Amino acid sequence: MKQIVYVANPESQQIHVWKMNNQGMLTLLQVVDTPGQGQPMAIHPVKMHLYVGVRPTYGVVSYRIDERGMLTEAGRMPLPSSPTYLTTNLHGKNLYCVSYSGNCLNVSPIDKNGIAGTPTQTLEGLSNCHSVNVDTINQVLWVPCLKEDRIRLYHIGRLGHLTSYSPTAIESVTGAGPRHMVFHPGGGYAYVINEFHGTVNVIAIDPAGSGPRIVQTLDIMPADFSSTRWAADIHLTPDGCWLYCCDRTASILSQFAVLKDGGALNLIGHYETETQPRGFNIDMQGRFLVAAGQKSNYIAVYSIAPQTGKLTPLERYAVGQGPAWVSILAR
Repeated sequence: MKQIVYVANPESQQIHVWKMNNQGMLTLLQVVDTPGQGQPMAIHPVKMHLYVGVRPTYGVVSYRIDERGMLTEAGRMPLPSSPTYLTTNLHGKNLYCVSYSGNCLNVSPIDKNGIAGTPTQTLEGLSNCHSVNVDTINQVLWVPCLKEDRIRLYHIGRLGHLTSYSPTAIESVTGAGPRHMVFHPGGGYAYVINEFHGTVNVIAIDPAGSGPRIVQTLDIMPADFSSTRWAADIHLTPDGCWLYCCDRTASILSQFAVLKDGGALNLIGHYETETQPRGFNIDMQGRFLVAAGQKSNYIAVYSIAPQTGKLTPLERYAVGQGPAWVSILAR
């Protein structure tokens, strides 16, 4: 399996492209200059294109991925506001983009050449929406709205457009600040990290047909932590066994064991990492974790022990300025 690591560095307006070998070591393949500050990234399901949101001239750049994993710009499309998070539906026919500052969600078609086009649907009034997430069966779109303390839900239509869903939202605790999320591969549970409370929620998606509800909330921080909480990102190993979260103030990664077919978490421990880890990701085999230090300007690679989920540092690599996003391609 070939694995390529893409790191977006908005302050230096670059994407660093790395090849990962079977031992988790990285080799730099390419440095791409982006037309503005590139931050959110998404890989097309067919794995032939990478989408990058840019600012201050708001838009999405479509990059073609060649057989080596290297990037060539293939198209640009404008957006009405600053892009915060991107994802595609599971068929790769539509690109969804939320804007935290613009309080909106845009739906764009992806053409047969893999190029994202001008939005054909815009939903407004989503206060400080921070991520956009397609469930495991391509039916419901989940949008955590940080300042609303709730996750908005939308039905995904046949052509990718969004309509109302019942219930319309999942309410969180006041002041929690739901931010990023992941789904358990079994499809029955979701996990949401809360930026301001430094917690993670376990959500049962449809227990006994009653609709989604929060069934567990756990602290991601060490017991003696007393400073401002500033949680950022969350990722799950592909086998659904180990969940990791990060906090930028403490510069840590937190590890949880996933229990009961996904319905419960158990905190295992914490690991120091690069300064201000805004984004990280896990490779498609669940063997390595790559964390980006927004203030260190390095990425760190860790091995993941299959039986315990323990992280062991392997190597760190200098990247561009302010690395904020990590995407990993596997072919």
